[in-house]
Parts: sequence; C-alpha cells; structure tokens
Amino acid sequence: MKIVITRHLPNDITKELVDNFNVVMWEKENEPMPRKQLLEEIKDADGLFTNVADQIDFELLERAPKLKVISTMAVGHDNIDINEARNRGIVVGHTPGVLTEATADLTFALLMAAGRRIVEGMDVIRQNEWNSWGPFFLTGQGIYKKSIGIIGMGRIGLGVARRAKGFQMDILYYNRSRNREAEEELNATYCELDELLTKADYIVLLAPSTKDTYKMIGKAEFAKMKHTAVFINTSRGTNVDEEALYHALQSGEIFAAGLDVFDPEPIDSEHPLLKLRNVTALPHIGSAAIETRIEMARLACENLLNGLKGQPLVHEVK
Repeated sequence: MKIVITRHLPNDITKELVDNFNVVMWEKENEPMPRKQLLEEIKDADGLFTNVADQIDFELLERAPKLKVISTMAVGHDNIDINEARNRGIVVGHTPGVLTEATADLTFALLMAAGRRIVEGMDVIRQNEWNSWGPFFLTGQGIYKKSIGIIGMGRIGLGVARRAKGFQMDILYYNRSRNREAEEELNATYCELDELLTKADYIVLLAPSTKDTYKMIGKAEFAKMKHTAVFINTSRGTNVDEEALYHALQSGEIFAAGLDVFDPEPIDSEHPLLKLRNVTALPHIGSAAIETRIEMARLACENLLNGLKGQPLVHEVK
C-alpha cells in the first residue's frame, strides 16, 4: 500500500508507516508539496497524511480511486471535501482534544498582547520611538476583572474560560447549545450573540468553520462592540469579514485585534491589517507547542494506520 505525506515529518513519528508501507513524503517541513505533484502521487495512493494548508477537493479525490483514508494533522477539516470523501467510501481522521490547551494558551496570550499593546511596545523600542515617559504612553486595556465574551464554547473555549477565571473575568458565552460545564464550574453566562457583542470587553471567536459561520463577524457585529473592545480570532479566517475588521480598527470603532488566522492564508507583509498598529498578528500557530505538535502528528499517523488496517480511527470526522 502507498501513503502520501504532504509535509516532512520526523523519522521517529513516521517509522511504523515507513516500515509497513510505501511512503512518499515531501522533503520540506514548512512548504507544501506542490499541487501538481500531489495530484500525480495521489493516483495510486491508499492513504493520505495532510494538514490544513492542503486543499483536498473534488479534483484531487477524483484522481484517487484507491484512496481509503485521509488523516489530517488538525482539528478543523474545512479544507477537505468531507461529503465527497464519504461518497467515495473514504474515512477521514482528525486530531481533536490534543491541541486544546496549547490553543487556549495562545488565545489568551493574544488577548493579553492585543489588550496591553505588547507588540506595539516592542516596535516602539525597535524603531527608536521611546524618547521619554508619558502619563498615557502606550496605555492599553486592563484585563483583570473585565468581561470576556467567548463565541464557541467547545473544548478550546472552555480552556480559555478557565484562564479568564484566573483573572477574575466575567465570562459570557454564545454557543449552538448550552455548556453546562462552563456554567457550573466557571459561572459562565450564556447569552445571545448580540448581547455578548454589546457587553464584552474582550470578544474571542472560537467557532468552527461552516457555511453558517462564514463571515459571521462583520460590519454590523463590529458596530455593536464597545469602542474599547478587543477582538481575538483563533478559529478560522473565513469566520470574519476582514475588510469590515480593518475599517473597525482604523476608525477606532474597536480598540484592537489579535489574529492568528486569515482568509486566505498565508498572508504577507503587504496585508492591509498589518498596516495597523492596533493589530497583533500571528501565522496560524495556535497549536504550535512542541509537545502538542508531536502528539498531533502521532495521532494522525495512528488514524492513518487504523484506517489502512480496516480498524476504527481514534478520531473520525463524523
């Protein structure tokens, strides 16, 4: 059987795959396998190890008559045509749970950095703009005892809420269904989206990427936020209208934003949002803790192995 791996992975992680299958692995870790090569290699592949940067669409699946299992090293799977995969009898695995705490850490780090203007402060020093002390020099928004509104109270949302509790923040949340654990453990308050947008000092977007969440935060939503609000997105770039976000930040409609995701990705230094000093931007590194990425890769390999052996995946996309 043949397996295609679209990024280079450490030998100790891929050893069982290499020992038991014909493995074609792209030589670079931080650059994708070229689309043309992937389309060629997939023609006789039984398994595919992929990630959020690869488009596993109808065109690719049409060229993969032998494909039995797709394993993505991610929780999200909006880059994969799940319905087409199901129609072809291909099982799809992902890696939920493993990256919860690392992503919650990063989300709260972005919240703090954007609210307190941390990166902007570093830039002031680097650009020799620190000339003196001033009463309101680089003042940001406080965090302790402020309110946080979490849109999407799943595993990661709950992790962020636990961190917010340590800062004695008032926790509001909006979700498709009530999260009783958050309410009972953290005294979180469920509210409708409009109420959350109006009341929260920090608004954290953690919703999945679906047709219903596409650009769910746009001009109308930013208009409802406080002028002092800090907006954080560590979900998917497609969940936000970036043009509306730019205008909200530029005009002072909201105070700042912390962003780990964009639409499309990757972005470069000419992206309009990077021209604004009240934007803290990161290159989609929510789960990028060493031990987390190792466990994600290991779990993705296990999903792939199980699928090729005809066994249930550890985590199958349903």
